[in-house]
Amino acid sequence: MLFGLLQGTLDILVLQALSEGTNHGYGVARWIHEQTDDTLVIEDGALYTALHRLEKGGLLRSEWGRSESNRRAKFYSLTAKGRRVLREQTDTWHRTANALFKVLGPRTRKASS
Repeated sequence: MLFGLLQGTLDILVLQALSEGTNHGYGVARWIHEQTDDTLVIEDGALYTALHRLEKGGLLRSEWGRSESNRRAKFYSLTAKGRRVLREQTDTWHRTANALFKVLGPRTRKASS
Protein backbone atom coordinates (compact mmCIF):
# COMPACT_ATOMS: atom_id res chain seq x y z
CA MET A 1 0.00 0.00 0.00
CA LEU A 2 1.28 3.44 -0.89
CA PHE A 3 0.52 6.30 1.49
CA GLY A 4 0.76 10.03 0.97
CA LEU A 5 -0.08 10.19 -2.72
CA LEU A 6 0.27 13.60 -4.29
CA GLN A 7 -2.89 15.67 -4.29
CA GLY A 8 -4.96 14.97 -7.39
CA THR A 9 -3.60 11.46 -7.91
CA LEU A 10 -6.79 9.75 -6.81
CA ASP A 11 -8.89 11.90 -9.14
CA ILE A 12 -6.88 10.99 -12.22
CA LEU A 13 -6.87 7.31 -11.22
CA VAL A 14 -10.67 7.36 -10.90
CA LEU A 15 -11.06 9.15 -14.24
CA GLN A 16 -8.74 6.65 -15.93
CA ALA A 17 -10.61 3.71 -14.40
CA LEU A 18 -13.87 5.08 -15.75
CA SER A 19 -12.39 5.73 -19.19
CA GLU A 20 -12.63 1.95 -19.54
CA GLY A 21 -16.43 2.19 -19.14
CA THR A 22 -19.18 2.62 -16.57
CA ASN A 23 -18.49 1.12 -13.16
CA HIS A 24 -19.52 1.28 -9.50
CA GLY A 25 -17.24 2.41 -6.68
CA TYR A 26 -16.06 -1.04 -5.69
CA GLY A 27 -15.27 -1.80 -9.33
CA VAL A 28 -13.23 1.40 -9.63
CA ALA A 29 -11.23 0.53 -6.50
CA ARG A 30 -10.65 -3.02 -7.75
CA TRP A 31 -9.50 -1.76 -11.16
CA ILE A 32 -6.97 0.61 -9.56
CA HIS A 33 -5.70 -2.16 -7.28
CA GLU A 34 -5.30 -4.59 -10.19
CA GLN A 35 -3.74 -2.07 -12.60
CA THR A 36 -1.11 -1.08 -10.04
CA ASP A 37 -0.13 -4.70 -9.32
CA ASP A 38 -1.67 -4.49 -5.84
CA THR A 39 0.45 -1.42 -4.93
CA LEU A 40 -2.41 1.05 -4.49
CA VAL A 41 -5.33 0.25 -2.22
CA ILE A 42 -7.92 3.00 -2.14
CA GLU A 43 -9.86 3.38 1.08
CA ASP A 44 -13.64 3.60 0.72
CA GLY A 45 -13.96 7.01 2.36
CA ALA A 46 -11.38 8.59 0.06
CA LEU A 47 -12.83 6.90 -3.02
CA TYR A 48 -16.43 7.93 -2.45
CA THR A 49 -15.38 11.47 -1.53
CA ALA A 50 -13.50 11.65 -4.84
CA LEU A 51 -16.41 10.19 -6.81
CA HIS A 52 -18.84 12.71 -5.34
CA ARG A 53 -16.42 15.62 -5.87
CA LEU A 54 -15.85 14.62 -9.50
CA GLU A 55 -19.59 14.23 -10.08
CA LYS A 56 -20.30 17.62 -8.51
CA GLY A 57 -17.60 19.12 -10.75
CA GLY A 58 -19.31 17.77 -13.85
CA LEU A 59 -16.62 15.22 -14.70
CA LEU A 60 -18.80 12.20 -13.90
CA ARG A 61 -22.45 11.29 -14.15
CA SER A 62 -24.12 8.55 -12.18
CA GLU A 63 -27.18 6.35 -12.19
CA TRP A 64 -28.45 3.59 -9.96
CA GLY A 65 -28.34 0.01 -11.16
CA ARG A 66 -27.56 -3.57 -10.10
CA SER A 67 -24.05 -4.86 -9.48
CA GLU A 68 -22.75 -8.27 -10.54
CA SER A 69 -23.96 -9.60 -7.17
CA ASN A 70 -27.43 -8.14 -7.83
CA ARG A 71 -26.99 -5.42 -5.20
CA ARG A 72 -28.20 -1.90 -5.77
CA ALA A 73 -25.19 0.25 -6.69
CA LYS A 74 -24.44 3.67 -8.08
CA PHE A 75 -22.69 3.43 -11.44
CA TYR A 76 -20.41 6.22 -12.63
CA SER A 77 -19.31 7.22 -16.13
CA LEU A 78 -17.21 10.01 -17.61
CA THR A 79 -18.79 13.08 -19.11
CA ALA A 80 -17.26 14.90 -22.11
CA LYS A 81 -15.71 17.34 -19.62
CA GLY A 82 -14.32 14.39 -17.65
CA ARG A 83 -12.66 12.98 -20.78
CA ARG A 84 -11.13 16.36 -21.61
CA VAL A 85 -9.80 16.83 -18.06
CA LEU A 86 -8.40 13.27 -18.09
CA ARG A 87 -6.45 14.01 -21.31
CA GLU A 88 -5.10 17.28 -19.90
CA GLN A 89 -4.17 15.79 -16.51
CA THR A 90 -2.57 12.73 -18.12
CA ASP A 91 -0.27 15.00 -20.12
CA THR A 92 0.61 16.94 -16.96
CA TRP A 93 1.31 13.75 -14.97
CA HIS A 94 3.55 12.36 -17.73
CA ARG A 95 5.62 15.56 -17.72
CA THR A 96 5.80 15.51 -13.91
CA ALA A 97 6.78 11.84 -13.76
CA ASN A 98 9.48 12.33 -16.39
CA ALA A 99 10.89 15.28 -14.43
CA LEU A 100 10.94 13.24 -11.22
CA PHE A 101 12.71 10.34 -12.92
CA LYS A 102 15.36 12.77 -14.18
CA VAL A 103 15.95 13.98 -10.63
CA LEU A 104 15.80 10.57 -8.96
CA GLY A 105 17.79 8.80 -11.67
CA PRO A 106 17.59 5.13 -12.53
CA ARG A 107 16.98 2.68 -9.74
CA THR A 108 20.11 0.65 -9.23
CA ARG A 109 21.17 -1.85 -6.61
CA LYS A 110 24.20 -0.84 -4.58
CA ALA A 111 27.05 -3.34 -4.44
CA SER A 112 27.72 -4.95 -1.08
CA SER A 113 30.98 -3.99 0.64
